[in-house]
Amino acid sequence: MMRAISAIIKRNILKLLRDKMKLFSMLFMTVMFLFIFSFVTKSVMAGISSPMSYLISGIIIMTVFQTSLNNSMNILEDISSGFMKEIIVAPVKRWQIAIGQVLSSAIISVIQGVIIIIMGVFLGLRFSVFNAAFMIIIMILSGITFSSVGLYLAAKAKDSTNFQLLITVITFPLMFLSGAYIPTLVIPKILMPIIFINPLTHTTAIFRYAALNMEGMTTNELLKAGVAFNLNGFIITPAISFAIVIIIGLAFFALCVKAFTKADFSRVKVFKREHR
Repeated sequence: MMRAISAIIKRNILKLLRDKMKLFSMLFMTVMFLFIFSFVTKSVMAGISSPMSYLISGIIIMTVFQTSLNNSMNILEDISSGFMKEIIVAPVKRWQIAIGQVLSSAIISVIQGVIIIIMGVFLGLRFSVFNAAFMIIIMILSGITFSSVGLYLAAKAKDSTNFQLLITVITFPLMFLSGAYIPTLVIPKILMPIIFINPLTHTTAIFRYAALNMEGMTTNELLKAGVAFNLNGFIITPAISFAIVIIIGLAFFALCVKAFTKADFSRVKVFKREHR
């Protein structure tokens, strides 16, 4: 069992490492976000201590989110290349393939997250060894959660072109309503229901709580920092957010394995570019 899963993990990691352009574009986009939002959000973060570290921590977890989701959905490329057809007919159970896909996407996303953390240290991000370990745990949890979401959606896809468009339409609002780039405190209250049910909101909150060493803060201070939320008198603390992400992660992990096991990939329409 472990041999099949590890083989898929190794294959997907090597595939990414060989795609130098993709690696460069991922890191380049992260640096661009960091550069642009450091100026754009300077005014709205006026009341927040260490605004640069606040922004960096949000960008780190968004990098994990985007990488895990995108890499998990690369299954559509495997369908178009014929790799998925070959591996499905091999003596490997489908649930092993699904777990391998999820774990490989999570590992890749965590590696990229660690790279951004190292960059963040040079930009003023400071944390203890304990907090660094907690940050890694959160990134692993986030990577598995959103890799599971991506694989579940990919397994349900019928058309790759429309699927990619749908993912873009869904993910961008969730990203900007998570508090990663713009603090939830300045987002219109009419959007608060979306913010509360957005798993990215809770992931960002717990990661920021660990990255900015907020353990000693009071509940009111956590509310002002945007890492705790007041839901009609009920306070969603970082610990509750952590539990919410675990529940969502377990739910989508089970769903993606089940969906992948039952998926009929022969019916998926994959767009192919014509070469002249």
